[in-house]
Amino acid sequence: DDAAILKAMGDDIVVTTDAIVEGVHFLANDPPDSIAQKALRVNLSDLAAKAAAPAGFVLTLALRAADDAWLASFARGLGADSSRFGCPLLGGDTVSTPGPLMISITAFGRVAAGRMLRRSGAKAGDRVVVTGTIGDAMLGLDILKGGAAAAALADDAAARELLVGRYRVPQPRNALAQALRDHAHAAMDVSDGLAGDLAKLCAASGVSAVIDIPSIPLSAAAATALARRAVGMEALVSGGDDYEILCAIPEEGFDAFAGAAGIAGVAVSSIGTVIAGRSAPRFLDAQGRDLPLSRLSYRH
Repeated sequence: DDAAILKAMGDDIVVTTDAIVEGVHFLANDPPDSIAQKALRVNLSDLAAKAAAPAGFVLTLALRAADDAWLASFARGLGADSSRFGCPLLGGDTVSTPGPLMISITAFGRVAAGRMLRRSGAKAGDRVVVTGTIGDAMLGLDILKGGAAAAALADDAAARELLVGRYRVPQPRNALAQALRDHAHAAMDVSDGLAGDLAKLCAASGVSAVIDIPSIPLSAAAATALARRAVGMEALVSGGDDYEILCAIPEEGFDAFAGAAGIAGVAVSSIGTVIAGRSAPRFLDAQGRDLPLSRLSYRH
């Protein structure tokens, strides 16, 4: 039909939209199924950060040509993730473009009335918490481009594969939605870089934060790249494409949140503290020195 009906069933409907563009968010030779997965998952990550359950999505696909083999692989990847995350395709549009390939998805989620988690609720004394690991995706892109990370990890094919996979196929933390809804004061997903997205959350909440750099969770592959000086900590916290959840958890609720996250199978790390004030968040090394940040996040 020309449209779809999405029934509210007494819940609030949460709406988010993200587009990915060839040469900006993915590479021209990336596998089509991974492109489809990334397109959907970056939107699912937004729903997770809002503590909403996926309800469906619409798709706009702008193609230079109708390549049956490419489309078949794209459809398989999209269909698999649609089923995996319980987020059905509701409709959309397919158009021709002379420019780069572009996929735009608008996703819908459900959350109990008035329970959507916002960026604006962080309070002084809250713990700053992130899921998963930080910086893997930017290293994966560097490897695909033949950069310093590729050379530093030339002897470790498994590490290179892990990092490339983190760039191509994000891991949205939808399993954490209930725990976030029950325990978090504020949350957003980390899409443009931990430093920049933390600054956005703090600005929305009218607070600041102090981050303990050694507490920022890194994968073994990222830690190796850092130790071999293929990348600096500044790049890891500002590189983007992590698609992890950044949240503010009250001190008295952290143990319960961490326990719920463990049951959901999502690793969480306490990396700092929300403080009063409106200054930029500070990132402190093991000696208590500020990490200078020439940029906070990815910019188009």
